[in-house]
Amino acid sequence: MSNEVLEALRALLPGIAERARAVDEKGRVPVETIRELTAAGVFRMLQPTRHGGAEDDPVAFYEVVRAISGACGSTGWVAAILGVHSWHLGLFPDEAQREVWGPGPDTLVASSYAPIGRLTPVDGGFEVTGRWSFSSGVEFASWALLGALVVGAEGRPVDFMTVLVPRRDYEIREVWDSMGLRGTASDDIVVEKAFVPSHRAVRNIEQARLHIPGREVNPGPLYRMPFGTVFTNTITAAVIGMAAGCHDHYVTLMRDRIRLSLGGGRFAEDQFAQVAVARAASEIDAAILQTDRNVREIHEYAARDERIPMELRLRARRDQVRGTERAIEAIDILFKTAGGNSLHRGNVIERAWRDAHAGSVHVANDVDHALSMYGRGEFGLTVEDNLV
Repeated sequence: MSNEVLEALRALLPGIAERARAVDEKGRVPVETIRELTAAGVFRMLQPTRHGGAEDDPVAFYEVVRAISGACGSTGWVAAILGVHSWHLGLFPDEAQREVWGPGPDTLVASSYAPIGRLTPVDGGFEVTGRWSFSSGVEFASWALLGALVVGAEGRPVDFMTVLVPRRDYEIREVWDSMGLRGTASDDIVVEKAFVPSHRAVRNIEQARLHIPGREVNPGPLYRMPFGTVFTNTITAAVIGMAAGCHDHYVTLMRDRIRLSLGGGRFAEDQFAQVAVARAASEIDAAILQTDRNVREIHEYAARDERIPMELRLRARRDQVRGTERAIEAIDILFKTAGGNSLHRGNVIERAWRDAHAGSVHVANDVDHALSMYGRGEFGLTVEDNLV
């Protein structure tokens, strides 16, 4: 299967890799990089065709995310997050989609999905207030998808929704200072009593049940896939890409290195180093093969407009979190055997290790929670979760 965006991207990857250290040190992906990715079609891959998108196979999108993340973890993470939002917006009512993409198909959307906000029902919609953290790439976006709880008359949460808010209604607070993914500029979003019309609010439970209004105008299989599959595998694709990029750099760097300790000799002839490379490569391959397989199978069910079995949805989540775990295992193996030079700040291996570990703590990568859900399903117990 050809991947036209990936082919267009290949010429950009050396430049992205060259800028990676500056991205990490300055805490920002340069706007020039975002323009390059936009021109290559990265952000339109999962966007509806009726709004200028490619409506592509999600596995092709993950391939692109892995490639960018291998060159620069922060850039890959921002590309993944902003790119998958083009898919999520396609699940919203037609009026919301036209508001965002009407001015132009390259409009970007940021997010912070944790239910931090408070929604108060008012005529025609809701009033939203809150402060959200970890909004990656928010500076490049004109809109934001924000998680919020509907507060009932007694002040208790009665529903969990995702609302779409324009840039004029929120403030960005520059607070991001992390050990990894430093260049994602995942700053805070602050909203104070902004009005959200009903067409810009979607119930998370209905989204998980695939009862989504966007299907009325976007009938393709891409928009019949679960959020818990498409979004979570986007997160994992970025982490796998960081591990794969680290592996490639490790092999290139170590091929001609001469040991200064342990009796000297060529590093490449060390059996332990050979085993480390093999183990890491196997973990990365396994992560890619399992995650891509599951997403393809779910896409096939969606293409036939058939009910996606819960067993498959749970398996996809199982392998998605294990995919992240495998990527971390691979990068840990490489980091431990790379020697003291890999400890220097700015070293590609050191940076990839920090970025991958930072990405692994995203809520989508809660390994025990996802594996527990799979186990419940295997034992015939009911599983209800918005990320399945």
